[in-house]
Amino acid sequence: MPAKATPSPGTGKSLLIVESPSKVKTIAGYLGDAYEVESSMGHIRDLPQPSELPAELKKGPYGKFAVDVEHGFEPYYVVNPDKKKKVTELKRKLKDADALYLATDGDREGEAIAWHLLEVLKPKVPVYRLTFPEITREAIERAFGELRELDQDLVDAQETRRILDRLYGYEISPVLWRKIASGLSAGRVQSVATRLVVERERKRMAFVPADYWDLSGTFARTDGEDAGVAFAARLSAVDGKRVAGGRDFGDDGVLKGADKLAHLDEQAARELAAGLAEAAFAVRSLETKPYTRRPAAPFTTSTLQQEAARKLRFTSRTTMQVAQKLYENGYITYMRTDSVALSDQAIQAARRQASELYGADFVPGSPRLYSSKSKNAQEAHEAVRPAGDSFRTPNQVRGELSPDAFKLYELIWKRTVASQMADAKGSTASVRLGATSSSGRDAEFSASGTVITFRGFLAAYEEGRDDDPATDKDGGKDGKDGDKRLPRMAEGDRLSASDVEADGHRTSPPPRYTEASLVKVLDELGIGRPSTYAAVISTIMDRGYVRVRGSALIPSWTAFSVVRLLEEHFSDYVDYDFTAEMEEGLDRISRGEEDSTDWLQDFYFGSTGHENGLKPIVDDLGEIDARAVNSIPVTDDITLRVGKFGPYLETAGAVDPETGEIAAPVRANVPEDLAPDELTPEKARELIETGKADGRELGVDPETGRTIVAKDGRYGPYVTEVIPEPTAEELAAQPVEYYKNGKPKPPKKPVREKPRTASLLSSMSLQDVTLADALKLLSLPRVLGTDAEGTEITVQNGRFGPYLKKGTDSRSLQSEEQLFTVTLDEALKIYAQPKQRGRGAAKPPLADLGTDQITERPMVIKDGRFGPYITDGETNVTVPRAESVEQITAARASQLLAEKRAQGPAPKKTARSSAKGTTSKNGTAKSTTKKSTSSSAKKPAAGRPARAGTTG
Repeated sequence: MPAKATPSPGTGKSLLIVESPSKVKTIAGYLGDAYEVESSMGHIRDLPQPSELPAELKKGPYGKFAVDVEHGFEPYYVVNPDKKKKVTELKRKLKDADALYLATDGDREGEAIAWHLLEVLKPKVPVYRLTFPEITREAIERAFGELRELDQDLVDAQETRRILDRLYGYEISPVLWRKIASGLSAGRVQSVATRLVVERERKRMAFVPADYWDLSGTFARTDGEDAGVAFAARLSAVDGKRVAGGRDFGDDGVLKGADKLAHLDEQAARELAAGLAEAAFAVRSLETKPYTRRPAAPFTTSTLQQEAARKLRFTSRTTMQVAQKLYENGYITYMRTDSVALSDQAIQAARRQASELYGADFVPGSPRLYSSKSKNAQEAHEAVRPAGDSFRTPNQVRGELSPDAFKLYELIWKRTVASQMADAKGSTASVRLGATSSSGRDAEFSASGTVITFRGFLAAYEEGRDDDPATDKDGGKDGKDGDKRLPRMAEGDRLSASDVEADGHRTSPPPRYTEASLVKVLDELGIGRPSTYAAVISTIMDRGYVRVRGSALIPSWTAFSVVRLLEEHFSDYVDYDFTAEMEEGLDRISRGEEDSTDWLQDFYFGSTGHENGLKPIVDDLGEIDARAVNSIPVTDDITLRVGKFGPYLETAGAVDPETGEIAAPVRANVPEDLAPDELTPEKARELIETGKADGRELGVDPETGRTIVAKDGRYGPYVTEVIPEPTAEELAAQPVEYYKNGKPKPPKKPVREKPRTASLLSSMSLQDVTLADALKLLSLPRVLGTDAEGTEITVQNGRFGPYLKKGTDSRSLQSEEQLFTVTLDEALKIYAQPKQRGRGAAKPPLADLGTDQITERPMVIKDGRFGPYITDGETNVTVPRAESVEQITAARASQLLAEKRAQGPAPKKTARSSAKGTTSKNGTAKSTTKKSTSSSAKKPAAGRPARAGTTG
């Protein structure tokens, strides 16, 4: 193996392959002309969909999963359709190369990509494996001095995870399709993440608030050096018992340890405040102790996502996208890591920079060393830090980075430098003061303050934090008042009191998860990998399981049904400990401590460690009551059901006491923006009243004399007119028809006039719509007049919004208000313009993202017929549902456009295309789609390398 980046003299170039195209230019610049640097564009092979298998394999052991579960869980890989051109290009360049360097990332995925490249390219030249923890000249030079073989254990772990996820999803997801709704999916991590969000919402729904009162006041010394210096204090004890605060109540609203606490209601608190108005207060105790605070460890993938969410309001996906670009362009080290350790070079760089910027006193005498505390931590990489053996300060890179990239780099830089700085020092003082009220009750108040005498690492950085759901039940009102300085006092000092007032509080339900707190709990539980959390959270949003309100994650009613089904029939597979154990199993495989085939055998078919196994559970599911799974009782007589068209409420049919007949149940749609914990019994009854079959009566149409009602229908709220049933006289007046034999025919069913109906506009609600609003809606379509040829022009409200219609020519309008305001002249001007695709006249872009670094074309976000989309004038890609327009950065837009271009045009599907594309003339699989077996996939085959470091 070469010890440095120098090929054999006179033999030509070496081919070096990385994953991302963004790395190519930077690395090529460091290596020079002796190397040709290419990108694999990520994975080149994967498991195909079973429907895409060759015809001869669809009925065989690979037909269900593209994995042969009966013979060692052998996977069947195919080259991704959008990578075939790339594979051909790499093969062509490899023919002219003297050596192959596989420089994909050093984690499981990167190791697997390198292995797939070996399997497909079949190199006949020396092969070397190397990794770059950062894209800098120093790191690349070090990597060429540390060449190694392919780590087959890491490859096995990645392949096992891929097969595991295929088995999990393909066995459980069809159950969700049959019992809840099509398009749903189950996943090893996503299902557990969804359960966490649903469980938190269940706690909020079951939460019973409790009221409690305390007192606050302002106090000051009456004499001495700090006389008159005021400070705030809060009531802490009454008659020797601690005053109950928010954390003393359970989620059921019951006070815990009531016999040891003083629970004040409003009357008692106000009486105590009045009784202390003239009381003489004095200091009862004073305690001062040293204060020390240590800096937080450098960033892991998980803590980076959490802190970026708290401080920068980035989603997990945005954080990882921006971090990826920073890594690829040489600004930070590899951003997928569980390690908090820093290299010796990084420690010295951080200490040196802290000393230069803040002074030698801010750097401790010896380096700080950190170790991971989370379960299943993988420490193959350093912590996330600025790249290089000396760090660039934020000011040095400000002009080179986009706003989002600069913010994230600055955050990483601050955290890294602060991690090697001195502790913050100070002192904390706690004072207790008291008095006896006019009614004889003893009242004790307390206050505390912290004085920072040496800022230490706080000069560079302070870690953010999430609310603690276990203690912050009342929004923090019973917590500390915050850091503040207290005046100098001594025991026995007399104090004046002012503004002693009673304060009422109510406990709050546990806060919903945010992306940051969900990432934190997943990491603490050891579920999944932090590098996948962004994708997991995006998936549960895209599936409609979770939506975002502000920063809070709110589960949908569909998520409730999915979680209930999984809990009742696949309990192990959404169990937190079981899921973490699966992750530990993959780690054991990656360390070579367990055989991947045996582990999959246990998971799928069952063993002592995995109980019955997934297959026996699926085969023995029995009958699942879909109606029960999709039903959630709200009151004794109102049930929420998850239906095909969304959630709705349904009442139990009332029994007529005289006839015994059961009335038809009343149904009402549940508004999309109503969170589950907001569906109280009172709200449910209100929705049922609104959704009754008769609807809400709005009034009478003065022109027709018919009653107008507002209803909640299958496709949303609407207004309609009530056409009365024909009277007996009207029925008798209908002409009688006769058969040919002269006998009278039975009377026909009377032809009813179809009532006028109109959907509410997006700005209207079922509860607030008025008769005037309804009559305006029912007046549509509105005739505006005729054009010069006499063709009538109307304005109408359609499925895709308001539009003009002239014969067969339709033109979209910009707003719903134009339905009632657009004039004939305005319509004629619109028709005088050339017809455009989409919503009428071109709208201004929603956002201007600058120039695409790849195509050098301007990128904008536009509002399209099916939502916002990104375009560079040639390629269009929809903004992912899990992301907002505001979250899309230039880097993210460029990535989405590149992915869309890489997909190419959608292939035309034919019955024989699959077989043609994957088999040769004699019916055997081609080399680019060859089946990986236990022998060919995991052992060196004769005549070609299967491990890096071997030669052909």
